Amino acid sequence: MEFQLLGPVSVAGGSGAVPLGPAKRRSLLAALLLRAGTPVSVDALTETLWDGEPPLHARTVIQGHISRLRALLVEAGLDAYGVELATQGGAYALQLPESLLDVSRFEDLVKLAGRQKEPSDAALMLREALALWNGPALTGTVATEPMLAAARSLEESRLVTVEQLADAYGRLGSHGQAVGLLTAESVQHPLRESLVAALMRALQRCGRQSEALEYFNRTRELLAEELGVDPGKKLRRAYEEILAGEPDTGVHPTLGAPPPRRRGRYDLGLSGAKAAPATAATPSGIGGPAASAGTAGAAGGSRPPQRAEASPAGQSRESGGGQAQARTSTQGAEGQGTEGQNATLATSTTPASPAAPGAPDAPASAPADGPTIPRLLPRAPRAFAARREQLAALEAVLAEETEAPIVVLTGAAGVGKTALALHWAHQHTALHPEGHLFADLRGFSGGAPAHPERILREFLIALGVRSQDVPAGIEPASALYRSLLAERRLLVVLDNAHDSAQVRPLLPGATRCTTLITSRVRLDGLVASDCARPVHIDPLSESDGAEVFLRALGQSADAADPEDVRQVARLCDGLPLALRIAAARLIGRPRRTVAGLAAELADEEQRLALLSAEDTGVAAALRTSVAQLPGSDAWLLSSLTRSAAPEVDAPAAAALAGTNVSTARQGLDRLAAVHLIREEGAGRYVLPDLVRLFARALDAPVTTTLRRPRPEELRRSVPDSST
Repeated sequence: MEFQLLGPVSVAGGSGAVPLGPAKRRSLLAALLLRAGTPVSVDALTETLWDGEPPLHARTVIQGHISRLRALLVEAGLDAYGVELATQGGAYALQLPESLLDVSRFEDLVKLAGRQKEPSDAALMLREALALWNGPALTGTVATEPMLAAARSLEESRLVTVEQLADAYGRLGSHGQAVGLLTAESVQHPLRESLVAALMRALQRCGRQSEALEYFNRTRELLAEELGVDPGKKLRRAYEEILAGEPDTGVHPTLGAPPPRRRGRYDLGLSGAKAAPATAATPSGIGGPAASAGTAGAAGGSRPPQRAEASPAGQSRESGGGQAQARTSTQGAEGQGTEGQNATLATSTTPASPAAPGAPDAPASAPADGPTIPRLLPRAPRAFAARREQLAALEAVLAEETEAPIVVLTGAAGVGKTALALHWAHQHTALHPEGHLFADLRGFSGGAPAHPERILREFLIALGVRSQDVPAGIEPASALYRSLLAERRLLVVLDNAHDSAQVRPLLPGATRCTTLITSRVRLDGLVASDCARPVHIDPLSESDGAEVFLRALGQSADAADPEDVRQVARLCDGLPLALRIAAARLIGRPRRTVAGLAAELADEEQRLALLSAEDTGVAAALRTSVAQLPGSDAWLLSSLTRSAAPEVDAPAAAALAGTNVSTARQGLDRLAAVHLIREEGAGRYVLPDLVRLFARALDAPVTTTLRRPRPEELRRSVPDSST
């Protein structure tokens, strides 16, 4: 879900791109998005769409476009995300979360970059900000002066960000990257003196002084020929330093946030438009840096008139629009001087590099004695027992992965993944002295999985970021999160993950951080893309299950017969959850015995009911797993309960479910991925007893075509267990 202005004006809905229609409607949407949340009068919209020459029925045309936009937003399901196109008197206001607008995310990332002490952190955020651009801003809108002015303003913000990124590269010593970045931009903006000066300095640092001087001479000639002026102070200073051979420190007053302005307000040049008769004060224009430099992406990405004459480099040169090009100030962050927005979120444990002149001050919210150390681990599991092999496997993986290890503990519902992760975490707190983060991602908790943005917000607050300084949107919040964890030795535990996409924004980028993830799903995507190491958690063996059961019973276990204890362990399928609930049925009830409990559990009709306690239990855990399955897979699971053989393969499953072998094979793989069945051999699967009891009650999906398998099919397809 996203509204895009940094490139072609577009809207991405739940089922793909929203068909916005003609340029006038795109332009109307863009004008509302540029002032998101603020009423825009019909007169202002008329000026934006027709540039002082509206048709006779302009108001009716606007009303028609508004009605169609409303319908499109509802059809795309965006109303469920808080998007509303409201009428307020004689004006319209588009309300939406800031995180859905690419311009807002771009501004957040640039602002956060200006607050960083480390140039590596700033460069990371600035790269992510520039990656949001997909071409000239406001492409596909009408070529009226208000839209062109807004496009120029956005382009100016992009160019300032490019210069900031080049400055960060310079302070990191990555001068070649700075040259590559600035060279491409100088071709498109040859009269932008600040950009040429930055390129000259980058070339100097690479030992390419002659090329730096050549750029100065080209720019000087172009300024004289096109504008009749000499180079400005910044360009002359860079030239003089290179001639004098003065060493460049790489520290320039360019790395900062854009000048203060209210979010989402870009100048549409509507000085003559009437203010909207709304309850809130509505500026007639969209305040922002009305830059004349840069390119306008309006009207299909067309640019201002260019000279046809080739430049010395063989590229056509773009007119700069005058010597008095609008320059975006780089001094200070947005809202600097106000307590609520002057926070530098730097928590690196290494000494910070000197701040650039004009960079924001240190945060008022940062602790004076260093970064905040979060301690979010829940308490260690009580009466933890067994799991020696899994703990050894976990230790082995972490010993092999010396940089940013990511371990996925995966297994069936109730198998004890969370307990194992917390036990290990509490046993190794000394390895992570700078904090422990924990979050329940609610991947299989009966409701909607936790959104990564909400988890990021909780983590950032735990790391010392004030709530008002937490950026909106996953990308800026994730960038800040990674920045805060840089160079820290910290443990992140992500419990009950739903899928790989939910986890990725929560992964730290620091090489000294350890990440433990638990999930019922194998998370193969995370293993493939992020080199996560899986550790499979199997059900407990009979002896280990008996140990867990006795440990849970405590003193009540003294009189228990060992054979009765082993019988309870078998009937609980080796699941710690089931074993602890079984023990809870005896604790505090001295007249009940382990033998009596074993006899009750032997009754299949009541076993699942006995292994439930208030709001938890085996059936509840299995229910949340099955709820995530497609209907056909749930029916396949139910069909497997009719097999008399201990194992099934794809042909047998196809016969039982009344489907073809290929579909059955894919369904079996999905069931194994969420650990509802176990793959005992190549293509041979076993249905655990407790899952079998639960799956008997599952219904067939409406779309499933059922038929009774023929006896010869079953005899042919059931594998021989002796092989």
